[in-house]
Amino acid sequence: MGIWIVFTIMAVVMQAVRTAAQKNMSNHLSPLTVTFVRYGFGLPVGLIYLGGLFYFLEVPWVQISKGIEHSRFWVFVVVASICQILATAFVIKLFSYRNFSVAIAFSKTEAMMAGIFATVFFHDYLSMYGWIAVVVGVIGIVLLSKIDIKQLSTMPKAALFYGVGSGVLFAWTSLSLREASLVLELPLIFSASMTLVFMLILQTIICFVLIKWFEPDQILKLKSHKSIAWFVGITSALGSIGWFSAMSLQQVAIVKTLGQLEIVLMLLISIFYFKEVISKQEWLGIGLISMSVVFIFL
Repeated sequence: MGIWIVFTIMAVVMQAVRTAAQKNMSNHLSPLTVTFVRYGFGLPVGLIYLGGLFYFLEVPWVQISKGIEHSRFWVFVVVASICQILATAFVIKLFSYRNFSVAIAFSKTEAMMAGIFATVFFHDYLSMYGWIAVVVGVIGIVLLSKIDIKQLSTMPKAALFYGVGSGVLFAWTSLSLREASLVLELPLIFSASMTLVFMLILQTIICFVLIKWFEPDQILKLKSHKSIAWFVGITSALGSIGWFSAMSLQQVAIVKTLGQLEIVLMLLISIFYFKEVISKQEWLGIGLISMSVVFIFL
């Protein structure tokens, strides 16, 4: 099993847990504050992980300083940081809409968008089987979300905007952080962790300044939710370590397609643990997502 697969599975598990906790926090705090928690409370974990890799991999400091002198690295870090802040805020905003599952399905088109953007802007081409995997996976997501014309016609335009927008922004986040990591020309696991730490620092500063400027009352409210904030921060950082590492080692669209197994796992838990009944359409969706994973390894 490739190490990128292990990192992806780790990211999937952490993301599922973090998303549930974020949804709970969104009932008490603003989208911007919940977004800040993801970065500010995750930064210590990122620093510890980077320090551990620096010690065990024994990467020469000269090589590190030479890597971060590249202006392209900083451009991609800034782009990835801003895109991820906006994308996270968009997803949190989706929690307030009635058609949440449908809107989230649009955000899951990230894999296909990443494949298209990578081809057009970075000349990073997927294989034929790679494209089949991405397309089949997206169709599976659509089926699981039970999207129909009536739902689309009654869904608020804002929900569609946040859903599609988050997918586009997450795709650019993933592609930018991958490019930043590759620019460093360091061991990929280490460069991924460096990219993560610099992004977390920048995102923490940006979110904190915005909160202080526009929502100063949220800082006091956050103090009442410190325990769940640390939980969100830690799980978010662990998830980001998984995603960043996997996407430094493998193409973004492929990693995100494998990551869609998160939805299959959640449905299987609802079937075998909660004894819920799954429709034929949902079973077909599960089958297509599973099939997309098979195409990844062809």
